[in-house]
Amino acid sequence: MLEESVLNKVSIITVCYNSANTMRDTIESVLAQDYPHIEYIIVDGGSQDSTIEIVKEYRKQIAAIISEPDNGAYEAMNKGIKEATGDVVGVLNSDDFYVDNIVVRRLIERMESAGTDCVFADVVYVAPENTGKVVRYYDSSRFHPGRLRYGWMPAHPSLMVKREFFTSYGGYVLDYKIAADFEMIVRLFHVAGATYAYLPRPVIKMRMGGVSTNGMQARWKLNNEIVKACRANGIQTNLPLVLLKTPLKLLELVRRPDREHR
Repeated sequence: MLEESVLNKVSIITVCYNSANTMRDTIESVLAQDYPHIEYIIVDGGSQDSTIEIVKEYRKQIAAIISEPDNGAYEAMNKGIKEATGDVVGVLNSDDFYVDNIVVRRLIERMESAGTDCVFADVVYVAPENTGKVVRYYDSSRFHPGRLRYGWMPAHPSLMVKREFFTSYGGYVLDYKIAADFEMIVRLFHVAGATYAYLPRPVIKMRMGGVSTNGMQARWKLNNEIVKACRANGIQTNLPLVLLKTPLKLLELVRRPDREHR
């Protein structure tokens, strides 16, 4: 078990809307973590199914529950960040869950040992109907800030960031419908110059079918928003440069590093 940490509170935010089919997996993966100082915040967008009833079953173990209509996941994340009191903030979406009960501890240990502003790792995409079946491996090891102009980013769900970044540089910009996470990462690394550490292992299982991975039209919109985010923050790029990453992204569907099973 990790001893008393310098960064002794981690705020984990889950945003959800009509997520009854997957919400319990997400919640229980957070509550099972062996890291001793977790503040868990759930922001529901006014679900019409039984999501909020499931959430309330765990209310004694959840620091804050917000349930009200919003304008999408990024606005909900901002609400969670505003509510957070931890030294470090991470987001775990309601389709996702941690691969085991030591994820948060390992991420924080890595961040502390490196003395950095943030930490990230790998994630695996799994089949919605069979979460034991890996269909894509997102390898964050290739990231460095110079690759932002090509649309490269570390796996956002794995990212944990010192909360002071959001205080100084703001949350997610709601002008971006798909790529607000990428724009935030551009501000984090290019504008704020945040230092980072990489943990070479998968930490989250993500069910396929999210907004940014759902169809060619969404991919086209995503890449255009990536160009917009770079230019808005002083990075020169264009759509052809961003599209150069496509063949390497396709390799994620077939190439799975050995660390997948560590």
